[in-house]
Amino acid sequence: MCYLVYLSTDSPKDLTERNSDLVRFEKVTEGHFDPGLALLAFPNQWYVGSKSGCSCTFRHLHPSSIALGFSEPEDWYPEGRDELDATRELYAALSEILSSGARLDLLDRWEGSQPEDITTLVVSFDQVSPGAFRLFESHKFILEKDEVSDPVSGK
Repeated sequence: MCYLVYLSTDSPKDLTERNSDLVRFEKVTEGHFDPGLALLAFPNQWYVGSKSGCSCTFRHLHPSSIALGFSEPEDWYPEGRDELDATRELYAALSEILSSGARLDLLDRWEGSQPEDITTLVVSFDQVSPGAFRLFESHKFILEKDEVSDPVSGK
């Protein structure tokens, strides 16, 4: 069993251009079945893998710990360097998509969980720093950016 992370966007951008050793984007193709895909709102759907091949090497909160919210790493809860770095890379990719004016949602689920187990949260990405960002198991984030930059002027 493992974590499965998917995102959907209305951006046509090829996210495989951002693939690295820590984060891998794989376009969801017709015939790929995952019950969580029905929860995604936008036409361009991507599986988000990590160093482990599945989505396990990201920062995740278990559903029983969601009250902790977004937070910088804490000494009392050690996290691996790969999880921290991969999650920052994912944050950068999500931020780039949102800054371009595209819409985006993100689903984090445990393999075997069902769509009815998923809770949806609207997340203002401008309120979450790269170091505090983490995924919440059994949650779908509708990601929003308060300020969208103009790709021509960069403002």
